[in-house]
Amino acid sequence: MNLADALDIHAKARPSHPALIDGDLTLTHADFAARVRRMAAWLLGLDLPADQPVGVCLGDTAQHVVALYALARAGRAILPMDARWTEEERRNVATHFGASLVLLEPDMQALPGLRCLVPDEASDADAAAAHFTSDADAPFVLSLSSGTTGRPKGPLIAHRHFLARFRTHWINLGLNARDRFVCATPLYFGGGRTFAMSVLFSGGTLILNPPPCTPEDLVGCVATQDATSLFLVPTQFRRLLALDDAALAPLRALNLLFSSGAPLSPEERVAIRDRLCPRFFEYYASTEGGGVSLLTPADIATHGDTVGRPVFAVEVEVVDDSDIPLPQGKTGLLRYRGPACATTYHRDPEASAEAFRDGWFYPGDLASLDSEGFVTLRGRQKDMIIRAGINIHPSDIEAALNAHPAVAESAVVGWPSLEFGEEIAAFVRLDHPVGPEELLSFARARLPRPKWPRQVFVVDDLPRNSAGKVLKRQLVLRLT
Repeated sequence: MNLADALDIHAKARPSHPALIDGDLTLTHADFAARVRRMAAWLLGLDLPADQPVGVCLGDTAQHVVALYALARAGRAILPMDARWTEEERRNVATHFGASLVLLEPDMQALPGLRCLVPDEASDADAAAAHFTSDADAPFVLSLSSGTTGRPKGPLIAHRHFLARFRTHWINLGLNARDRFVCATPLYFGGGRTFAMSVLFSGGTLILNPPPCTPEDLVGCVATQDATSLFLVPTQFRRLLALDDAALAPLRALNLLFSSGAPLSPEERVAIRDRLCPRFFEYYASTEGGGVSLLTPADIATHGDTVGRPVFAVEVEVVDDSDIPLPQGKTGLLRYRGPACATTYHRDPEASAEAFRDGWFYPGDLASLDSEGFVTLRGRQKDMIIRAGINIHPSDIEAALNAHPAVAESAVVGWPSLEFGEEIAAFVRLDHPVGPEELLSFARARLPRPKWPRQVFVVDDLPRNSAGKVLKRQLVLRLT
């Protein structure tokens, strides 16, 4: 099915039920479906090539959500573009993926050499006469997996892949038509976009409360909107944990609080479950493959250093460099497969051959599996530090530094060295003042000599992408 087919079902079955709340604007399911059809008819009237994506460079508003479903209804692939990017970044991504059109906000400059328009959801186009297709294999979204630096990669995700992701949300997370879901992350971000569309597909209510937003305002939105579910990235959780328990009280009424985008520490998982909401889940997922595993509130007590067990219909393995499955407890390359997983990158056969092999997707994560199926992440393959021929996982050094009471978080990278090939550099963000030499001594007391950091750098913050992941490549640049 075309994912937008569900909107027409809800428009008839529950026309007056609120579908989307954006500040003072409330759209019922009948309203939302009508707007999507009108914009989709307008898009079809532009006679856009069916095999070229359409860039969506819009703010985090109701119109952005309408545009996502309108493109789905019109059978044109979405190319997400962050409205916060520079003009050069927008042009580079749109050109790289061959966008036939870029949808912009009225105050944005058109991109040279590209067709750019402000979306029209109140078009005079005859939606009733428009011919909409329902092809489950049609491309749905090119969801960028590496930001805008270097060579961006866009996994080609079809309608059927997204439908399988929605099923996981119902089966493993419990998102459904009864939800009032607060979207507090950018719609450009894969998690924000996916969960927002999933709730609307299910017939629930989507409440937009995008950043920038203070922790206090976010809690206030949950309370005033009678929200039932909330998705956040780790950075947002850390800001919430700085509030006192009284300020956090409204979050405890949520039916579902969950995280994705980057792993949390075991201590953070316990604190979130105990202080924010007892129904807290951590969802390990990727742009290319959707959900991989889920850590439940009950699992946090016994397996809090893992990212949980595989979700519905996903098969996970850990293999060596020859793709041979490794024994339980051994660290190797994670790979997984399932109905939600893409099979290729758009216009990138080289990256496709590396990441998609024999029906499996290789996200580049190092991991181990235990006898009960719990997945423990051990870092990124490309983040591996090789010092004097010894493979060193940055997560081991990060765990040692994070154990210091003054350290809020750390990130460890390889530092080019003529003598050893690579040395170890650690960047730390502090909760309380402490000197780098004390941190060095603290870490070295807990690590074997080959894993000793050469130096610890104290920073005000760590660079991140929109998913909250630390951009280690930017830290490496600081060492040159």
